[in-house]
Amino acid sequence: QVRVTESGGGLVQAGGSLRLSCVASETPFSISAMGWYRQAPGKQRELVASLTSDGVTKYADSVKGRFTISRDNAKNSVYLQMNSLKPEDTAVYYCAVLSTPQAMGVLPYEGSWGQGTQVTVSS
Repeated sequence: QVRVTESGGGLVQAGGSLRLSCVASETPFSISAMGWYRQAPGKQRELVASLTSDGVTKYADSVKGRFTISRDNAKNSVYLQMNSLKPEDTAVYYCAVLSTPQAMGVLPYEGSWGQGTQVTVSS
């Protein structure tokens, strides 16, 4: 089973930026879709951004224009650049290796999760 390790979270003021990183333990990374999820206290985990192996992206409406997902297949890594952060972006962020239907939100992700990385945005 693929294991992922997220990093890059932290405490930032509103309007600031953070870049999250995720490394997947196994291949074939290059043919997999990847996604970033987040879970705020008392809320359900939600898909924030996803990226298929052929470059199709999908973003939650709440982060469009502020977040950018990218990947480096040579490093088995996916990134989430988060700009113009808002207090409501505060959550634990998780990445996952997805199928294309999962990345497009057609099917739910039901696999395991990494430890996540905490993002806290102060007002």
